[in-house]
Amino acid sequence: MKVNKIGITESKEGSGGRKNLSEKITIRNAQSSDVSLILNFVKELANYEHLVHEVVATEEVLERALFGSEAVAEAVIACYEDNPVGCAVYFHNLSTFLGRPGIYLEDLYVQPDFRGKGIGRSLLSYLAKLAKKRNCGRLEWSVLDWNESAIQFYKNLGADPLEGWTVFRLAGKELESLAAEEF
Repeated sequence: MKVNKIGITESKEGSGGRKNLSEKITIRNAQSSDVSLILNFVKELANYEHLVHEVVATEEVLERALFGSEAVAEAVIACYEDNPVGCAVYFHNLSTFLGRPGIYLEDLYVQPDFRGKGIGRSLLSYLAKLAKKRNCGRLEWSVLDWNESAIQFYKNLGADPLEGWTVFRLAGKELESLAAEEF
């Protein structure tokens, strides 16, 4: 048995061939001293997604967003043999249909050399346990449509793609323009 950082006891029994690997994986809550590490993971993820040109976050911005007095998100760090190798950044949303909160996974990242070792699955399992503990009705995230390996990984977990939904975004000049409108 192992007690993780959110106080949930999980058994490593019955995990088959993954047992030895999972004993090397730990998930811990991020601390403010992890901000540069998290930003590095975000940049590595953006590079993988061919979106590094869109990363404008700084350590100061992430510090406020994750650990400031009005923090809007949380993060956990995945370690393999006590070395940080990935992270998950998430925040709460609300399902008005369910009348319950949910967890939205903004970023899930595992360094390439550590993929296939159960780390991504461990991060998602941790978040699923956290969602249950916090009485959330959903754990949701987005994936780029070209990322077939991630899509297959998520489907293998039992996650379903939401057919018929399209993500919209307002940012930059368009966000500024709409915010400037009088009502």
